[in-house]
Amino acid sequence: MHLAPRLVVGLGNPGADYRETRHNAGFWFCEVLAAKHGVGLNRESRYHGQVGHSRADSLTILLPQTFMNRSGQAVGAMARFYRIAPAEILVVHDELDIPPGELRVKFGGGLGGHNGLKDITAHLGTQDFWRLRIGIGHPGDRNEVVNFVLKPPGRDERDLIDAALDRAIAAWPVIARGEWNSAMQKLNGKPAKSAGLDTQEGKS
Repeated sequence: MHLAPRLVVGLGNPGADYRETRHNAGFWFCEVLAAKHGVGLNRESRYHGQVGHSRADSLTILLPQTFMNRSGQAVGAMARFYRIAPAEILVVHDELDIPPGELRVKFGGGLGGHNGLKDITAHLGTQDFWRLRIGIGHPGDRNEVVNFVLKPPGRDERDLIDAALDRAIAAWPVIARGEWNSAMQKLNGKPAKSAGLDTQEGKS
């Protein structure tokens, strides 16, 4: 039986210098989700992050403030304190292997070289947690990846990413009920309105 998420983690880097960079797409989603539900995000040092609680939905939102490659420190601390199973965690993160404007919901599986996912896996002791992957595209050269993710997307790319975030927020009630198959049907794959815009992939 699939479980509803009790903890939603948005991945990113703290600070104004990183706010608009592609690597912070997970933060973007969680900030919108929190605003939609009237949930304030406040720094909680014991969890090494900004945290918001929605009592009505039995939901906690976490934005680790540890920098990306130590995200697991925050996730592990909160999961242990609240006794949240890995399968009750949804991690929202940027994804190089998906074009801007597209999303993928998946459970477990590979980490795709994502340092945030690697550290979360190390702290939880398993890869078996849910992910919402937000497409940011790929620069086309693996040597340019670090520079690419730490820069803001171009205007057209950002519009596509924002549209994808809107679709994810619209599908949130399904996710909140743990209806993961329905969430995948709604969100995975290419939205019709992005057809023909693949030329935006990889541009900065």
